[in-house]
Amino acid sequence: MQQFEVKALKAQSVVVLKLDAASSDDARNQATQQGVRVISVHALRQGWMPAWRAQRFNLVLFTQELLALLDAGLSLIEAVETLAEKAHDESQDVLRKLTESLYQGQSLSQALQHFPQAFPELYVASVRASEKTGDIVPTLQRFVTYQQQADTIRKQIISASIYPAVVFVVGIVVALFLLVYLVPKFSRIYEDMNSDLPFLSRMLLKWGSFASDNMSLVLLGIGGMTALAIYAASNAQARARALTLLWRIQSLRERWYLVQLSRLYRSAGMLLRGGIPAVTAFSMVGGLLHPTLRPRLDKAISRIREGQPISLVMQSCELTTPVAVRMLRVGEKSGKMGDMMERIALFYDEDTARWVDVFTRVFPPLLLLIIALFIGTIVVSMYMPIFELAGGLQ
Repeated sequence: MQQFEVKALKAQSVVVLKLDAASSDDARNQATQQGVRVISVHALRQGWMPAWRAQRFNLVLFTQELLALLDAGLSLIEAVETLAEKAHDESQDVLRKLTESLYQGQSLSQALQHFPQAFPELYVASVRASEKTGDIVPTLQRFVTYQQQADTIRKQIISASIYPAVVFVVGIVVALFLLVYLVPKFSRIYEDMNSDLPFLSRMLLKWGSFASDNMSLVLLGIGGMTALAIYAASNAQARARALTLLWRIQSLRERWYLVQLSRLYRSAGMLLRGGIPAVTAFSMVGGLLHPTLRPRLDKAISRIREGQPISLVMQSCELTTPVAVRMLRVGEKSGKMGDMMERIALFYDEDTARWVDVFTRVFPPLLLLIIALFIGTIVVSMYMPIFELAGGLQ
């Protein structure tokens, strides 16, 4: 059983329920049986779990709750004020200030602009466009769908990387244990046999002698490399350089290219459906792309501004695939370019999901085999002197 916090609407007011349930669906059913209309459900962190990660403003949760309240008949300012009253973390401060801005007569998009750390430019632009057409609810629903699809792809990629990462780390730890602890001990035993051993065994035992005589230097080197790896993982520039190196691998570059195109078309499609012009939409989503693709998008934007067809421009700037080009042409003929771009993003997402599935089936066993061969070579090289001694005794 786990504890869930349920925000629900009861008699035009929001109530917060804390329920013990087996799942979020179970918690939702329990709340519904109490005669309330559920707005959102999320699991509470257990008391024994460390609170090392700072909470961030949950934009998707805020949008879902806002949609539920608007659908229940509350006005925009009443809905935001209600959410501010029931918030219990740092988001409460953002929502209270947002409510104050609305009471001062600012539009929702103007009020959102005061909090760029919570509301990204895409979100604000979508809301601003919806205010002109009066369809804010469909716009917010599109954003929720957009964010959920993007999160799904990100989670698939992260999940596919966890097991190989664990296998790699465990393999490195085992190899270091052998090279730093066991091999130096074996090297002292076989000091007089070096000339009679195979090449790999001699090299391994030489390393063992060096590590035994300079253990502090070896440990210092391992500690330095570990600190360097942690720094690289936490540094944005280092991650960008590592990503640039990965781009040199053909298969990974093709997959990452499709992920980037999916992000481009999904974001631009959402803005186009919200009524934002194509040039403005592409200009706003440029920051979401990898730096190597941004010059191509800038070139495409200048050509679109000149009046060239989007399908022709995206093809000439290498920001699409043969299938996507045909879909863009259909979108130009039907006048539903936003819908077609979102379909292109969905097509790319499905292709990426299939590749991730194959990757999770093939790569981890292959990585495990490579690590096993490496560790096996070390072990066999260590025990080779024993085999030599046994042969000499016979």
